[in-house]
Amino acid sequence: MREEDLILARAIVAQQQAQQQQQDASPGASPAPLRRTLVTNLQDKTKQFRRTRSLNAPSPFQQFGPCGRIMKNSAMVMQIQDPASQRLTWYKPPLAVLVIKKVRDSKVLQPFVQLVEWLIHEKHMVVWVEAAILDDALLTGDKRFTKLQDKLITFKDGRDDLTDKIDFIICLGGDGTLLYASLLFQKSVPPVMAFHLGSLGFLTPFQFDNFQEQVTNVLEGHAALTLRSRLRCIIVRKDKTEQEISTFKSSQDPSTNILVLNEVVIDRGLSSYLSNIDLFLDGKHITSVQGDGLIVSTPTGSTAYSAAAGASMIHPSVPAILVTPICPHSLSFRPIVLPAGVELKIAISPDSRNSSWVSFDGRNRQELLHGDSLHVTTSIYPVPSICAQDQIADWFDSLAECLHWNVRKRQKCLDELSDLTGSGTEDSAIDDIVHGMENLEN
Repeated sequence: MREEDLILARAIVAQQQAQQQQQDASPGASPAPLRRTLVTNLQDKTKQFRRTRSLNAPSPFQQFGPCGRIMKNSAMVMQIQDPASQRLTWYKPPLAVLVIKKVRDSKVLQPFVQLVEWLIHEKHMVVWVEAAILDDALLTGDKRFTKLQDKLITFKDGRDDLTDKIDFIICLGGDGTLLYASLLFQKSVPPVMAFHLGSLGFLTPFQFDNFQEQVTNVLEGHAALTLRSRLRCIIVRKDKTEQEISTFKSSQDPSTNILVLNEVVIDRGLSSYLSNIDLFLDGKHITSVQGDGLIVSTPTGSTAYSAAAGASMIHPSVPAILVTPICPHSLSFRPIVLPAGVELKIAISPDSRNSSWVSFDGRNRQELLHGDSLHVTTSIYPVPSICAQDQIADWFDSLAECLHWNVRKRQKCLDELSDLTGSGTEDSAIDDIVHGMENLEN
């Protein structure tokens, strides 16, 4: 509640108390049970008070001058400390580690076997892997791996719940392995260490050459963290009641809540018609999107599909939601950056000629029909991504190496000798002109 709202509420309470005292003192006053209570009156009055939201951001200095300050708000979405001070610490030694490797890539097999063997024999850790890995023909034919099979704990995606079972995650591959780790943990995510053994590797800052030293440093707590925010997405079908919608929003059930690390995409699917999508922000209709679709992305996802659609790239520590149209049929529809604390509602326009399709980090594709809606806001469960150096160096290194950001040939500097020679030639030409004008005057 804002400061002026609190002052108004106090004034209402004082006024109601004074009125009640007068009614109690006057003869023939109505019995107390028949009169409206102070609480009821106050609730009616405070309906006009706008509930403030706290953004997913570092807490600013909250005092302004000698008198002004920010009023404390208990309804905070999330509060992050100064990004520069985000360091990993273990309050107990990590024991269980989940190793995720890129599928269908023979180049990852030997690093995978080497890492698992080292974690079991040297670090004495419990290693979890996906059950499908054991069916890989190349791995089952490896003698070193066959000796490790009995010591591995397996799980199946979609069937086994890994919540509170994993202390640490190591990814071997490309950015898809980090997205898969985010998919597996739809609530709290263990710290993720990603090795670059894939194609692009924007989200995988570690090189595998000296993995023993790097993993040891992380296990000892010597690492910086980037908290990568995720989007919480809820699909509400048209037959749901207001009470059911409210229950969906207040619940953190993974069956109704989908958390995405990169983006949620709404598109026209196979239809040849334009998508016609209504966009609401905190209940207010903002605009209608007419085009191929809409991308709602996190700062982490701003360097993926959103960047390809022409949006700006945002550092993952910035608390924001990025809304990017896909081929809009409007020259003035530019991508926009919104505060992380807002709630977006995306619905098919009533006069739309077709339905739309929605996908979450490229998975779980579903159709949105007329009357359905998609609710998107920032999740309270980020992905703690371990930095190879720090937040700033890792991100700009990825921009330079993976996307070749601002790469061009350097402009040649002017040669000092030729510059002086050119200046002398120019001066002599000016002298000739002045001398000529003097001759004409004479």
